[in-house]
Amino acid sequence: MEFNFANRISYLTASEIREILKITEQREIISFAGGLPAPELFPVEEIKKVSQIVLEEEGTKVLQYSTTEGYLPLREWIADRMNSRLGTKLLPDHIILTHGSQQGLDLSGKVFLDEGDIVLCESPTYLAAISAFKAYGCRFLEVPTDDDGMLPDELEYILENTPRVKMIYVIPDFQNPTGRTWSLDRRKKLVDLAMKHKVMVIEDNPYGELRFEGETLPSFQSFDQTGCVVFLGTFSKIFCPGYRIGWVAGDPRVIEKYAIVKQATDLQCNTLAQREIAKFLEMYNIEDHIDKIREVYRKRRDLTVHTMESEFPAGVTFTRPQGGLFSWVELPAQVNARDVLERSLERNVAFVPGGPFFPNGSNENTLRINFSNMPEDRIVIGLHSLAEVLREFI
Repeated sequence: MEFNFANRISYLTASEIREILKITEQREIISFAGGLPAPELFPVEEIKKVSQIVLEEEGTKVLQYSTTEGYLPLREWIADRMNSRLGTKLLPDHIILTHGSQQGLDLSGKVFLDEGDIVLCESPTYLAAISAFKAYGCRFLEVPTDDDGMLPDELEYILENTPRVKMIYVIPDFQNPTGRTWSLDRRKKLVDLAMKHKVMVIEDNPYGELRFEGETLPSFQSFDQTGCVVFLGTFSKIFCPGYRIGWVAGDPRVIEKYAIVKQATDLQCNTLAQREIAKFLEMYNIEDHIDKIREVYRKRRDLTVHTMESEFPAGVTFTRPQGGLFSWVELPAQVNARDVLERSLERNVAFVPGGPFFPNGSNENTLRINFSNMPEDRIVIGLHSLAEVLREFI
């Protein structure tokens, strides 16, 4: 039978990261591929206690349908934390819970994008955001980007000379894939330009809590005076990704539209997961847990950077992120990272080639290294093997 699929299916391809992750399920593979948290840091014993208490105290409620916006005490906690850390002025009505920040991306496409609209993004940018927005028939323009974020003059020129720009998508802290962090000045300038040109900003911040050094910088949303910034957050990187609970924060008029499209998508997030997270936050000190995560990831970042410095051949450059999960590697122009991956997999080492992070192609001489998931000894072994492969190509 010939199937008559919707046009939007033609815009989409399978995620290269998810396909690579299928390979990394093999035990012998040393994986620098996915953005996976370290599983040994999941608070399993605490969650056992939390789950039992929630079911004993509110079993009939937590197994029932709930509101689309999400559990109010959890939204109150999110608003208070963002206000104290990121300079925002949020109320619970400014927040809706989502199935991870990935659903926040998809709902953003549903709310804002029409076919033919243009999304401005960093160069490179998050691969799964490209996939989420592409489903709605948009086009991408990559804004020239350096270590401090988008270049303001370039962004302003594009906004003034490009019709149908509907959205600017940014990852301000420890960006995926590069690990870079926007400067304070660039944050302010982008929001000023967005307000001036009446363009929405999607501020995706799954890694902001994972800072190893330096001071926490304000959210883009803290500079917003018109409601043009929508913030996406998640518990996946600071708690447990299996719960699939994130949030969208924005102007209540915008959040109302997100609620409407979420109702048409899945009605609500998992009631039990919401209550268990809220109960954990009530019973335990989340700061202690996040501090533990930061310390482990900082050591793995340091080890990764040190090993690449000592092992990688001349001509290879990479970032030293101040936090997050990733380092970005650039190879000499003539080297294709996909070819390197093929040879590397023969040595049971996986990473993600960088080309797919550029929505309009090119830059195949790049790759992304994740340092959060593998224990220290496997990081060293894996990077040593990758360095040997690189020397074959360089």
